[in-house]
Amino acid sequence: MDSWVRFSSQSQAKERVFRAAQYACTLLGYTLQKGGSGVQLLKMVKQLETHMSLTRKLMRLGNSAEAVEAAKRAVHLSDSVLRLCLTVAHLNKAMYFACDNVLWAGKVGLLPKLDQDKWSQRSFRYYLFALMLNLTRDAYEIRLLMEREARTSHGGSNATWTSSPSPENGDLSHPHPSSSSFPVAILPLLSERFGRQFHLLGTVLRSNPPLLLDLLKNACDVFIPLDRLGIYPTGQGFVGACGLASSVLSILTIVHPWLKLKP
Repeated sequence: MDSWVRFSSQSQAKERVFRAAQYACTLLGYTLQKGGSGVQLLKMVKQLETHMSLTRKLMRLGNSAEAVEAAKRAVHLSDSVLRLCLTVAHLNKAMYFACDNVLWAGKVGLLPKLDQDKWSQRSFRYYLFALMLNLTRDAYEIRLLMEREARTSHGGSNATWTSSPSPENGDLSHPHPSSSSFPVAILPLLSERFGRQFHLLGTVLRSNPPLLLDLLKNACDVFIPLDRLGIYPTGQGFVGACGLASSVLSILTIVHPWLKLKP
């Protein structure tokens, strides 16, 4: 109960609930359309989706200032890669929210002559760039943790790859493979190496739930602007499923703050 009270008191949490409802309507509309449902029902679901979207835009008024403050905090991070990724990502979020606020004003009639398509495309471009930087940050964190895990748990396992006998190393007990047999001979070594890397990746993600959730959330979110911008069209059904999944993951990080990736 305490978690729910804390959850409901946060405006961001309420916005996430409306976001989940919006993309659930997107997914439902796609399912109903494929199932041949009536026009009236489809129209009602579409209107509900539009209302949810407008409500979210209203709740995000002023989020640009919050994103700018987050960028100011990120500037002081000691790690240069994290500092660059997070600072630029927050600045792009600030621009995304600013464009979204202008778009909301156009949709409610405050700016009747606004080119809504132009501003929508502009906002999604900023959103996409922010997500790409977030995914870059996730990949960087994963690489650091994999290297640390390899040093602590598998420190000697790479020796078989780096010090395998060969004529170049002065070991002439085995003849050098011919050019035709070399690709076949190296395949087991590559397979073993990739197997170790995948094992390390699984270990790192299992032991770091915040990183795993952030990676999944960003991976789901990135398909939304890719579809809206026409870079990689996936369809309303896939966009709705991805948006719903990322919204649920965001809600989990709010209900359980320890699941939120820091900084």
